[in-house]
Amino acid sequence: MKSSEKAYTLYILKCSDDTYYTGIAVDIEKRLNEHNTSEKGAKYTRSRRPVILMYSETCTDKSTALKRELAIKRMKRAQKEALWTCG
Repeated sequence: MKSSEKAYTLYILKCSDDTYYTGIAVDIEKRLNEHNTSEKGAKYTRSRRPVILMYSETCTDKSTALKRELAIKRMKRAQKEALWTCG
């Protein structure tokens, strides 16, 4: 990874209504805080607070993170849950 490139974190949040939200961020702690406390959080999570981080993985660049995000969003619920229950 070049020094000018940022590592991205792909993450899955569990919302208060038992749904999942998938996203990417450069600073996962900051983004999780935004989802839980500010208007900068995604519109989807604003009405489903609090959210809990269930899974995360580091991607080497934004393109890889976006592709992985799309793949996870296409997964069935059980497949997503297997990411953190099966390691």
